[in-house]
Amino acid sequence: MRRQGASTRRRLVMSVGCVIVTIMSRPAFAAPLKLLVLGDSLTAGFGLPHEDGFQARLTAALHAQGIEVTIVDGSVSGDTSAGGLARLDWVLSDGADAAIVELGANDGLRGLPVEEMERNLTTILDKLDAKRVKVLLSGMYPPPNFGEDYTLEFRAVFDRLSHRPGILYDPFFLEGVALEPSLIQPDGLHPNAEGVARIVARLLPLVVRLLGEARPT
Repeated sequence: MRRQGASTRRRLVMSVGCVIVTIMSRPAFAAPLKLLVLGDSLTAGFGLPHEDGFQARLTAALHAQGIEVTIVDGSVSGDTSAGGLARLDWVLSDGADAAIVELGANDGLRGLPVEEMERNLTTILDKLDAKRVKVLLSGMYPPPNFGEDYTLEFRAVFDRLSHRPGILYDPFFLEGVALEPSLIQPDGLHPNAEGVARIVARLLPLVVRLLGEARPT
């Protein structure tokens, strides 16, 4: 009886030890990544139901790939690069792991000086870099009514910023959508629901890469 009791006790200790090892070896569940979307009406979902807007569609697409993400909404319709800079510290108050920066469309629509836009965007990227926030910069084209020189200078700003170390770059947010009337709302400026779906599908691989660099597996 004593031998059986000792054997039973040894088996119990070994069993408990295995349970402890198993529990301790489990990886901790990571919190969802925080993705800041700093932009204007194009990422704010202007003219669309919430579920059809860029942020909601992007969140759904990421979840479908098993990527848990919380969007930090930093998009305001009508905003310029100056407006984005002015509210950046506030929207970053709770932190972010990565950011999509989509600004410049309203600078171009208003014909604002490209030097000011470049200064604003540079400061935004500097602030994000200082907080170790990984960035996807999405560029923009201005309307043609301000002339060829303005267009070239405007585009050159994004070309220069795209060479910053660590930046992921998308040359034109509305690529494949801007010149397709069936994908644009009646105002001729903003993507409709299908247009947003096209933008999200095109940007999704870049956003997945961005989040992977923000928190490597």
